[in-house]
Amino acid sequence: MEKRFKSAAQALSRIGALEWFGLSAESNSTYGYLQVPYMKWRYKNRSEQTARLIEDAVRATHVQVEWTLDRTRRNWILLPSRIIVEAQGLMDPAFSDVLDRINTQDQDFCRRALSDFDLLIACLQSFAIPETRPGSTEDIYGGAQ
Repeated sequence: MEKRFKSAAQALSRIGALEWFGLSAESNSTYGYLQVPYMKWRYKNRSEQTARLIEDAVRATHVQVEWTLDRTRRNWILLPSRIIVEAQGLMDPAFSDVLDRINTQDQDFCRRALSDFDLLIACLQSFAIPETRPGSTEDIYGGAQ
């Protein structure tokens, strides 16, 4: 989990300075089943160009499940499109209920989505535009990386 967290945060921070970042757990800590991956983040300065870059990277990645970048809220979220469809948006509690149901009843989907997620992170790394100022990950890790 920590390796995936760092890789994802670094990929996104190379595109723009992150103010906040969060990543779902790979597996349930109590029962051990796989969980649907998704990540949420907020850039210090959001732009349409940044969003297009991320969406282009997602489209360029050969994935097994469809993915969506939702940027309708303050924090952007990259997640499997199935969640948005089944939850009829990202409003709680439907979002959490759909995640719980998929996590416990569709391990094949979770496995495919986790595989995709690593590919998406790698693709974001290759699409990333390097930051010109040092220490762009400082706010996430508590110190420059």
